[in-house]
Amino acid sequence: MFRSILQKILYLLSRAILRQYQPEVIGITGSVGKTATKEAVSLVLGGRFNVRASQANNNNEIGVPLAIIGAAAPESSWYKWGAVLVEALRLLWRRDPNYPEILILEMAADHPGDLLYLTKLAPPSSSIITSVSATHLEFFKTVKGVAREKRVLAERLPKNGLAVLNADDPLVLAMSEETKAKVRTFGFSAAAEVRIIEPFLKQDQRQGQLHISGMAAKLAQGGAAVPVVIGALGKPGLYAAAAAASLALAKGFNLLEISERLSLFQGAPGRLRLLPGIKYTTIIDDSYNSSPLAVEAALEILKEIKVEESAERLVVLGDMLELGAASEEAHRALGGRLAEAGVDFLVTVGQLARIIGDEARKRGLEESKIAVFEDSAQAGRFLQNKIEAGDVILVKGSQGVRMEKIVKELMAEPLRAEELLVRQYGHWLES
Repeated sequence: MFRSILQKILYLLSRAILRQYQPEVIGITGSVGKTATKEAVSLVLGGRFNVRASQANNNNEIGVPLAIIGAAAPESSWYKWGAVLVEALRLLWRRDPNYPEILILEMAADHPGDLLYLTKLAPPSSSIITSVSATHLEFFKTVKGVAREKRVLAERLPKNGLAVLNADDPLVLAMSEETKAKVRTFGFSAAAEVRIIEPFLKQDQRQGQLHISGMAAKLAQGGAAVPVVIGALGKPGLYAAAAAASLALAKGFNLLEISERLSLFQGAPGRLRLLPGIKYTTIIDDSYNSSPLAVEAALEILKEIKVEESAERLVVLGDMLELGAASEEAHRALGGRLAEAGVDFLVTVGQLARIIGDEARKRGLEESKIAVFEDSAQAGRFLQNKIEAGDVILVKGSQGVRMEKIVKELMAEPLRAEELLVRQYGHWLES
């Protein structure tokens, strides 16, 4: 009841704020890559404009209004929610000269109709759609159902708007037929207008330790190309950079200026974030959430990393949740993939992830190379004893499995957990 009333109040106040200040709204959605893309766009456009990007996971019917108001989520405190509403009324009562020119809003969809609600609340003039994959199938049933939801951000653009689409994803590219707006595309394929070429992982050994500085590539558009280096790992970070470049080019930026801004780009906490671990190990922290496509991207990165002959690549995987009827099949497919991915040791966390281990064993991964746990606390304690100098540990799982607890056990600087990890506040720390 409280949430329903709060949602209605936030909707009305946010709509009123948008009418008064008339900022440009950029909407970003996709099955994976939303947050990285939001951060890249904010970084690039922030070089010329006063921008605000939605913080943390403020991407739903409560979070998007908070981004419009410019307030942090106060969880369940009535007093703090009162302060949020007072701030919204203050913006309406007295015009704030520092209110952003551009709002960059991440828009998530857990159920059919979510994006229609959010685009009515904050109609975008530009949209970026990053990908479509098997996420939230418990409610969307099929990947095509996910695509129908995501394309709302293309369909609802005005004729003078801009749709920025991933050319490498056929379901996203097909949305070019569903919009009245101008379309720009990005990706690795030759069909992309802004193309990512010659990508590689920047890594070396320094004083006996693995050092990875991020991804390098060239961004090409027309006959021009510029090198870009980002402090994020794998294709997801490069996709985010290319999407930001596509939008910025439409706003009159040049490739060199875009490259300079993207050199400041770092991966967000819990999203393919590289962290030093105890015992001179390296952690790939991808603990924010999980889906089949996202795990594939993380495994690609792990395979590229060069380890010493005596070191191991360990994969720690938790349940992939909200996959509905496709859940068992998705976990089995991942288990088969792991058997071929050059993984030295597999740790699973949760009942569904147990299926991954079972299938990996059937496909040839030795039983002695697999450890199965019910929760992240047990897995963390096991890994503290298991890992050795030079090992690289990929940690990934859905939010409900709380894989960040494992990262906290293994990271070299646990006192920086609030800064470096996801879910280090409020009720998350109590559960």
